[in-house]
Amino acid sequence: MSLNAKKSSALIALSLVFLVLAAAFVTSSSNGKPARDAIPLVNTNFLSTATVRQSYGELVRLKADLSDFDCYACHEKGKPPVIRFDTNQFIIIPKEHGNILMGHGSHNRNNNCFNCHNELNLEQFQSRDGRELKFSESTQLCGSCHGPTYRDWEGGAHGRTGGYWNDASKTTRRNCVECHNPHAPKFPGRQPAPGPHSLRAVPPAAETHLAH
Repeated sequence: MSLNAKKSSALIALSLVFLVLAAAFVTSSSNGKPARDAIPLVNTNFLSTATVRQSYGELVRLKADLSDFDCYACHEKGKPPVIRFDTNQFIIIPKEHGNILMGHGSHNRNNNCFNCHNELNLEQFQSRDGRELKFSESTQLCGSCHGPTYRDWEGGAHGRTGGYWNDASKTTRRNCVECHNPHAPKFPGRQPAPGPHSLRAVPPAAETHLAH
């Protein structure tokens, strides 16, 4: 038998061996292992980086309509608005501010507008330590009462911090009111994002074992 004939015979034999192995692999895979689960699509809500709310500072940056913050379009300057309470000492919200839900603090302890708003200048806040703050400085107002949380916010442990770990000049921190409603700051529960997919087939018994 010539050298070329021997090479041809060897290639044919190897081809047959690979075909047999491939058939055996496919057969064992289809019979011995469960099919891989399809990877579910993630709700696009989990992909959004937008905050729950927009702060006054963000509206200024976007050059948005700020007419809702023009207090003296309705109120008289130099004359503090009268705050009225019902028989249970709950604040009566005027119909002009009917979208406000007063729920800041437990046991109805923070139901006075002037705990935060400056009654002599409605376009400013007033902190517990006597500072006058602009609407864009609302986070400092929150910090005047919520000291430990404000400390965590400054350190990046609370709230949403963005930027680069090796360049502090590009670090950004979202303001409190971009997540919390200042009048009812308790953050509502949210559905958690799904966990990572294993990308492999796992028998149900193994999944149960891993869960425990």
